Amino acid sequence: MTTYKFMKKILSRFLSLVFILILAWLWIIINPKPAFSQINTINYNNASLEHRDFSYLDLTGVNFVAAEMRGANFQGANLTNTILTKGVLLKANLKDANLTGALVDRVTLDGANMKNAIFTEATLTRSRFYNVDITGADFTDALIDRYQVSLLCERADGVNPVTGVSTRDSLGCR
Repeated sequence: MTTYKFMKKILSRFLSLVFILILAWLWIIINPKPAFSQINTINYNNASLEHRDFSYLDLTGVNFVAAEMRGANFQGANLTNTILTKGVLLKANLKDANLTGALVDRVTLDGANMKNAIFTEATLTRSRFYNVDITGADFTDALIDRYQVSLLCERADGVNPVTGVSTRDSLGCR
């Protein structure tokens, strides 16, 4: 085989490789995936989850938008950065749960057990907390409606065993 034919063959293979790489690059550009998506993301939006047991599970970043969760058990669960918007958690068990950074907007928590729960930097706006047990709960830097804070302060007691923060101090009770 002559040098010319050999060089032509090498050049042809090189150009084919470059062409394949360009096609692969174009495929990635045309078909983008969000960087934040996760394979194991769970979505319980609009789900009926009454009396379900989620105790001690890692539910970081899970969506529970408009989910019906009456009597659900989240004891000791990791609900960090969870979205619970428009959820119903009547008489739910959130004892020892970690809701750091959670979005708990427009949620009904009446009669819930929130003993020793952590709500650090959580958003708890337009939510209801009637007859809840918040003994030892930590609300440090949480965003809560002023009226609900006044109701929570009436029953605020204890110190969170994990963070060491007083419930009254975390709510800013006087």
